[in-house]
Amino acid sequence: MTSNKQRREQALRNLDRELKNRERAEKAKPLGVIVTAALVILALVGGIWFAATRNSDPAENSAQPEPTVEQPQAQPLTMKRASALPEKVSCQYPEAGQSAKPVSVPTRTADVSTTGTVKLNLDTTAGPIGLELDRAASPCTVNAIEHLAYNGYYDDTVCHRITTNGIYVLQCGDPTGTGTGGPGFSFANEYPTDEMPDAPQVIYPRGSLAMANSGPDTNGSQFFLNYQDSPLQANYTYFGRITDEGLGTLDKIAANGAEGGAPDGKPAQEVRITKANLG
Repeated sequence: MTSNKQRREQALRNLDRELKNRERAEKAKPLGVIVTAALVILALVGGIWFAATRNSDPAENSAQPEPTVEQPQAQPLTMKRASALPEKVSCQYPEAGQSAKPVSVPTRTADVSTTGTVKLNLDTTAGPIGLELDRAASPCTVNAIEHLAYNGYYDDTVCHRITTNGIYVLQCGDPTGTGTGGPGFSFANEYPTDEMPDAPQVIYPRGSLAMANSGPDTNGSQFFLNYQDSPLQANYTYFGRITDEGLGTLDKIAANGAEGGAPDGKPAQEVRITKANLG
């Protein structure tokens, strides 16, 4: 049976591979333009030759136009459900490996509210990052994060990863600082995954807050903050927004980049959550 740590490590490898594919695609764009232009020229020349060598019979010279197939473009998340949830829902938090830091499993699992917001302020060494958690979008996620923050799980932990190419996120929430740690329990994906079962590519907008995971329904404690629009599959639970002040702090963190100027890795200057305050 694959362990939670192994799943998280595999997820990191998958994201690294996705980023490298994006980078290769960007580098290949000029070559693709040249090849496309060459093919168009060849097609035109071939068409002229074909027309010149055929007879003038209209039936033989007629042609049906080829339909143009357009690839759908990724659309930004509305950050609001298409259909509202009931006022109360039930949540499940099954055990999932060993906790990276002592913390209990959420005890509030029945009659979890789907209305209102929860304020969570992250005091960090880079500055304050204010968050507004959205119960209407993802109530079980908000319930879990609220529980972890209340019990000091995020206090004195580093944001272990920043990505500056392809997607633009700061990832936090692992007390081990390795990207493989979790709280010892998991919970299911919520919005937008439960409304988009085919997981199309969407844009997680600047200022949105979402859960990191190592596969479907493996959410734990790690989350990422989008400091620019980030195109991703709809596999990551959105559960809140970042305040304007928080975005200012994120912009400063992003300007420093990752260690060694890499497109993905530890922040060049450590970002440590000293205290996560509710309310």
